[in-house]
Amino acid sequence: MLIDMAKKSPLFAGRKKEPEKDSGPAWRILIVDDEPDVHTVTKLALSRFRLDNRPIEFINAYSGEEAKTILSKENNVAMAFVDVVMESDHAGLELVRWIREENKNKSIRLILRTGQPGQAPEEDVIVNYDINDYKAKAELDSRKLITSVYSALRSYRDIMEIEQAKVAQIKYREGLERVVKATSGLFELRTLHNFADGLLTQVANLLNLDNETLILSCNAIDAMSEVVNTDRLHILAGTGQFAGHQDKPIPNAIERLLKQALNEKRCLYEEDIFVGYFPAKSGWINLLYMDNIHTISDLDKKLIDIFAVNVGVAFENLLLNKELEDTQSELIFRLGDVVESRSKEAANHVKRMAEYSYQLALLAGLGEQQADLIKHASPMHDIGKIATPDAVLLKPGKLNDEEWAIMRQHPAIGHQILGNSERPILNAAATISLQHHEKFDGSGYPSGLRGEQIHIFARIVAIADVFDALSHARCYKPAWPIEDVVEEIRQSSGSHFDPALAQLFIDNIDIFNKVRVELSDDS
Repeated sequence: MLIDMAKKSPLFAGRKKEPEKDSGPAWRILIVDDEPDVHTVTKLALSRFRLDNRPIEFINAYSGEEAKTILSKENNVAMAFVDVVMESDHAGLELVRWIREENKNKSIRLILRTGQPGQAPEEDVIVNYDINDYKAKAELDSRKLITSVYSALRSYRDIMEIEQAKVAQIKYREGLERVVKATSGLFELRTLHNFADGLLTQVANLLNLDNETLILSCNAIDAMSEVVNTDRLHILAGTGQFAGHQDKPIPNAIERLLKQALNEKRCLYEEDIFVGYFPAKSGWINLLYMDNIHTISDLDKKLIDIFAVNVGVAFENLLLNKELEDTQSELIFRLGDVVESRSKEAANHVKRMAEYSYQLALLAGLGEQQADLIKHASPMHDIGKIATPDAVLLKPGKLNDEEWAIMRQHPAIGHQILGNSERPILNAAATISLQHHEKFDGSGYPSGLRGEQIHIFARIVAIADVFDALSHARCYKPAWPIEDVVEEIRQSSGSHFDPALAQLFIDNIDIFNKVRVELSDDS
């Protein structure tokens, strides 16, 4: 009998040894048998069993149905001893089929035990059921039992290592895909503020964190110096408790970590805090502070390091693009100023025009990028006047037909100057220059375009231009009161101006009047 053999086993003889310290979680073994004595004997025989310095934890089931309930909830059972005959003659075989086919558990090692081999012949069972071993209870002494468990658990261990390697590979591939997706989104951001906000969102997505996780972005200038000057750090964007911190000092505890990241030139991982270090070749460094994130896995650290390299490239490109755009914008403003000063227009006319156009574009739903484009392009709307003779351009009185014909040439001349450029700002400026004197009803010049044939940039600039021209004194007229200017725009809606844009302008006149005051000619 199994009980007698277990008692005689050398496992129960000799002096007591000091218990070994476990190196991992216990191996979980399910015993499925309707005889309580079998449970007891199995536990006794394996009481001192250890594999890889890990003990055994036993789970008891006294019927096939009870075993199903257990396995439906537990997914880390390493092996099971399954009796064939329990509540029915083939309850154990039905359990085996359920485990493999319905529960989809291919990892658990199954050893079938029977006290009545005739009920389930070994050859038939091995062929028709996905089991790992078949033992008659009469032949299963403690030594054979231990041998079977060693074999089954080693097999289970190897299967789990292979599965974990597959999972890790899949996660790493998915992580790399997230890195590519995250950094590609950053390359599309065109402003420093948008970049900072996008960086917070993308890191949260990269680590599968909630976007409300507390994240802080900082920027360091001249961080290559030997002693980091934290006065040169400023907050670009923040979420959670750091939202709205742009004008507030950095807390001391956070400042210490930021200085450490800058001095050591690397990302920091401390308990539930992460500080990201994203350098650019220019010397600018983007720093990221994240709190309450719990432990970051080794895989996440690798993904963040890859992400950091791409962020550095994105940040570098952003600064280069910003420098180019700022240079273009400054040249456009200066050229616009030259034209306006020559025609003795109001001093800040082009600056106000640019801001009016920007605000109206946002109200019209064009988006930040398009609004920025029209803001930078609109100062060139009258560039064609550079070719208009002074006698016509500076005439204080009404122009005659011949002079008016000359004046009407400036849109086409402006388009000739700016046209055929591949630069978005100059291309937009060429369109605005050509079409800003077109009218919604088709009565404008030079091409008599009507309605949406006129580019929306030109429709926006037309309103901005007239508003500023009427609300400021010119060589041929005094400034109009704001109420009269608004009424003129209302009266010209549908004829001169796009009615939808005109209504947006009127409904938000406070915004444009504020710009007019802040950029007055005396400011």
